[in-house]
Amino acid sequence: MPKSKPKKNESTSDSDSGPDDRAPPPKKSKDTGGGADKNKSGGNNNQWVLEKQRQVRINEFRGKKLIDIREYYEKNGEILPGKKGISLSVSQWKKLLEYADEINAAIED
Repeated sequence: MPKSKPKKNESTSDSDSGPDDRAPPPKKSKDTGGGADKNKSGGNNNQWVLEKQRQVRINEFRGKKLIDIREYYEKNGEILPGKKGISLSVSQWKKLLEYADEINAAIED
């Protein structure tokens, strides 16, 4: 006869409380927006406001730095990232910068 697995409600621990060493998650900082030349930096987060709610931020995801160009929106007094945007790896960002002169020339034509 196959061994039965413990039910999800059953616990193998004698303790009936959760871990006591967990700290609450850090609170997110609120951004009030600003002008196009405004540069804010706090800790490891750098952000630059392009216009209104469109911002460039440097984030880290799974240990890799990303340059995030995205539209943000306000909800309940908090500035949150929207769906419209792109995250570039450092190598993609450097490649884009290599093309900057060509892109500028194409814009001016």
